[in-house]
Amino acid sequence: MSAFLDALGRVPPLLAQHVLLSAAAVVLGIVISLPLAILATRRPRAGNVILGFASLVQTVPSLALLALFYPLLLWLSALVGGGIPALGFLPSLIALTLYALLPIIRNGVAGLTGIDPAVRQAAQAVGMTSAQTLRLVEAPLVAPVLIAGIRTAAVWTIGAATLSTTVGQPSLGDMIFAGLQTQNWALVLAGCFAAAGLALAADALIGLIERGIARRRRPLWIGASVALIVGLLLATAPLWQRADGTVVTIGAKNFSEQYILARLIGDRLERAGYTVRYRDGLGSAVIYGALSGGDVDVYVEYAGTLWTGPMRRTDVPDPKAMVAGIGRWAQATSGVRSIGSLGFENAYAFAMRGDDAKRRGIESLADLVDAAPGLTLGSDLEFLERPEWTAVRKAYPLRFKATTPYAPTFMYRALASGGADVISAFSSDGRIAADRLTVLSDPRHAIASYDALLMVAPARAKDAKFVAALTPLVGRIPVGAMREANYQVDRDADKRTPEQAADWLATRIGL
Repeated sequence: MSAFLDALGRVPPLLAQHVLLSAAAVVLGIVISLPLAILATRRPRAGNVILGFASLVQTVPSLALLALFYPLLLWLSALVGGGIPALGFLPSLIALTLYALLPIIRNGVAGLTGIDPAVRQAAQAVGMTSAQTLRLVEAPLVAPVLIAGIRTAAVWTIGAATLSTTVGQPSLGDMIFAGLQTQNWALVLAGCFAAAGLALAADALIGLIERGIARRRRPLWIGASVALIVGLLLATAPLWQRADGTVVTIGAKNFSEQYILARLIGDRLERAGYTVRYRDGLGSAVIYGALSGGDVDVYVEYAGTLWTGPMRRTDVPDPKAMVAGIGRWAQATSGVRSIGSLGFENAYAFAMRGDDAKRRGIESLADLVDAAPGLTLGSDLEFLERPEWTAVRKAYPLRFKATTPYAPTFMYRALASGGADVISAFSSDGRIAADRLTVLSDPRHAIASYDALLMVAPARAKDAKFVAALTPLVGRIPVGAMREANYQVDRDADKRTPEQAADWLATRIGL
């Protein structure tokens, strides 16, 4: 129970962001949908196109729709010379607004087409114009049906907003994604309960407005409207506190090591007098863009990810040369500063159950080639789309029976249970030793080195106080200490939170 109560303490600031995003998307959806619903009833051919588009949007998975706007906004920003944020609020707002259109438009069209033609004729007979008929006759009749559509859109939007975490927008999804990855079920439950409570509250209040209008009880719908507005203001109150230059944003990807390192960095910056906030669960494809654009102030990246991803390099140089080259490239292309390596590497490393590898006589990726057609590969969620996988398949013609992506924690569980025979493990993961896994060697050096690098946003690169607070971390973390910290979060028994593991790691390295 104490863990759940602690998790609830993280709800208010994320709830504020969630409410602001959801409310903005619903309001914008209403503004767009109302004229489209009117047009759809006045022009049936246009109506078919409008409803067809809104229905098509609903067939796109919400996570894919959110991710779609990242490259689109990047392209638009480059086209106009910058200034358009590709991460965070804007792409989330656009995607969720599109998701809100269908129920509002459909209910608006249904309400308007359901009005008895005699009513319109009567309005025309007394001399009303089309605009007056719409405002004084049709709108009151359609309102209950239309608000029912808004009610549905609000609930859908609140639920889908939890996925905005993946594109850098803080929401209650931060708690859910982090809890799933670290198996902190109190965090998952707190995030789910908060999101469900928000959806139920919105549904109830909008339902009262709908009922009050339908029954022509003005005090009911006015009171519900006031309660809804007051609730929005109270829920978003944490956002109205004015931030200053001491507020910094620390980014993290979606696995335990990143959560731990983000908290370790956060502790250093808090001691230096900064106010810290976290953006967890960002994917490799977006987090560097968030840093270079100033949406994130600092995070830990891995050399091989930058080398093979944004830099598009296919060669595999000496690790020191790679780190130096990344520093020069980041500074020259975006003003990002690489402070240095933390002292350990977290490389992709293919692993098998120790007894299974021994039985099959597999010690390297070269040995795996012949056995692969009878084996299942389990990977993390992004590995199969990364250039590292392309490089491995080029060096070793691996053809697995099946490939299945998992969240990293569940990937190890799949290997232990036999759901996967080989996984794309991480070399700094404590579960490798704990589960007695065999890490396959890479004799053809297809996989680049993955030194953990402290990357700082352009604006913070010039902040001497900021850089000085982080510099003591450079070269300070041995891989053994990182493995132990990771395992403290990932193990089933005596599990620790990322915050506790970060405190342990700070003590372990003398900070």
